[in-house]
Amino acid sequence: MTSASESRARPAIDVSFEFFPPKTEEMERTLWASIERLAPLSPRFVSVTYGAGGSTRERTHNTVARIVRETALEPAAHLTCVAATRAEVDEVVRGYWDAGVRHIVALRGDPVGGPGTAYEAHPGGYAQACDLVAGIRKVGDFEISVSAYPEKHPEAATFDADIDALKKKVDAGATRAITQFFFDNAIYYRYVDRVRAAGIEIPIVPGIVPVQNFKQTANFARRTGASVPDWLARRFEGLDDDVETRKLVAAAVASEQVMDLRAHGVEEFHFYTMNRAELAYAVCHMLGLRPAEASAAAA
Repeated sequence: MTSASESRARPAIDVSFEFFPPKTEEMERTLWASIERLAPLSPRFVSVTYGAGGSTRERTHNTVARIVRETALEPAAHLTCVAATRAEVDEVVRGYWDAGVRHIVALRGDPVGGPGTAYEAHPGGYAQACDLVAGIRKVGDFEISVSAYPEKHPEAATFDADIDALKKKVDAGATRAITQFFFDNAIYYRYVDRVRAAGIEIPIVPGIVPVQNFKQTANFARRTGASVPDWLARRFEGLDDDVETRKLVAAAVASEQVMDLRAHGVEEFHFYTMNRAELAYAVCHMLGLRPAEASAAAA
């Protein structure tokens, strides 16, 4: 039985963290330092991204397998439809199952030519994310997260068509949706209302990006169809060469965002960490999360 003090020690929220597979030894050290820093917050899961066209397939698998071997964290492996046959994708899924992975983030993936180019399904491959979800379901009883777009996927013809695409993923077996990042919470609230009105009941987890570099984030947002409010640009104005102040502003902006979401009843958050722990850790602290050992000691 959980005591009252234990209930107070840990708020009723869940967090998850997203990482990408490292390319160099230095990036490897940074990644694992970040994982070690964030692990004591007891995230629900940590996800590892999958490069365009399967370009990081081996590194993604190695990172996920190491998380299984060396930590108590639950890893979620990203997987896409791009540049692979169904048999090849199924083999990857079985490999994850054999490695002890029970959670996959199923995505269509970017076109082979990169964002902005036309997407073409691989001959003999899974055409869309909903097909991939159905294929994963046939291999094993995975938890399956999928993507959601509060401002509409850039390639979707209409907002309704985009929500229909999400519903197809849910009907195929998706258990959670994680949103593209956003900065205006009103966009997320309206989106959830539309999703629920469409009969979609799975959790719609807000994706939060603590801004490490404003110019880079703004450029990425433009490519993915996410808006960047003028007020956010003003917050970071003049800080291009002032890293320390930029970190403080970034922590404040992300903390304001998650505290407002929390006040509106949101209980689960997914952080795009960019393989750096400091900002995500600070924001989680503002949410009330504490390292597991400290929480146990307080209890």
